[in-house]
Amino acid sequence: MSKPVTIQDLQAMKARGERIASLTAYDYTSAQIVDGAGVPLILVGDSLSMVVLGHDTTLPVTLEEMIHHTRAVVRGTKRALVVADLPFLTYQISAEQALESAGQVMRQTGCRAVKVEGGSDIAPTVRRLVACGIPVLGHIGYTPQSAHLFGRSRVRGREFDGGLQLVRDALAIEASGAFAVVLELVPRQLAAEITRRVSIPTIGIGSGVDCDGEIQVFHDVFGLFNDFCPRHTRRYAELAKQIDDAARRYSADVRAKAFPGVAQTASMDGDVMAQIRACLDRDQMASPSVVGV
Repeated sequence: MSKPVTIQDLQAMKARGERIASLTAYDYTSAQIVDGAGVPLILVGDSLSMVVLGHDTTLPVTLEEMIHHTRAVVRGTKRALVVADLPFLTYQISAEQALESAGQVMRQTGCRAVKVEGGSDIAPTVRRLVACGIPVLGHIGYTPQSAHLFGRSRVRGREFDGGLQLVRDALAIEASGAFAVVLELVPRQLAAEITRRVSIPTIGIGSGVDCDGEIQVFHDVFGLFNDFCPRHTRRYAELAKQIDDAARRYSADVRAKAFPGVAQTASMDGDVMAQIRACLDRDQMASPSVVGV
């Protein structure tokens, strides 16, 4: 087994020009699959609020729920570096609140870093976390925890002021000590400029191939949704359709008594069964049922 991936490994990948593949995972099984495929960075994203728990946004997921799922992912991972999202309003109020939340997540799950959203505004909090030994992955551009501020416009940084601010945000996150930064739905040209100007890895999502790496949601990449595929995703499988077909065939086999078959069924010696029946028959004769009048 290869050695566990470290923050320094990811930074060395940027230096070599080797792109960093990253996927989300939310449970033991998905973590085993992603880790076994050699993906070096796994994010337990607060996107689990939607793809696992069925909410409309990332906002309802709690710290306790993030801890529960991150524990499972860590148990299913041998090599990848596992990062856990800090959910909405568990780190924005103060640096001390962020420190308590991040410490709780790392202490109770065994993950090796946390992710927070925000740019220059969150940089002092990132600095405080890093000073206390907690590695931080930044996240700028479209930040889902602020989705209600953006309305229908999700791509960030197309205009002069917004684009300039995103570069400054990335530089502030780098200066605060974050080991990498996610660029979500940032125009490719701007993402390339940020990637060129910062020394830490940039992990894109919908921000183009010039980022140092790419992060995608497990359910999007593997087609676990039938009715929606984000523009920034490429489907590498259609598992929902395959599972639907398998579930229908299973149900039909059960109804038709075609499953379980002999191969899936335990059996016993016929003589033993005959002895059991004989014993039960004697018991019944010795204690006949009383029929009510």
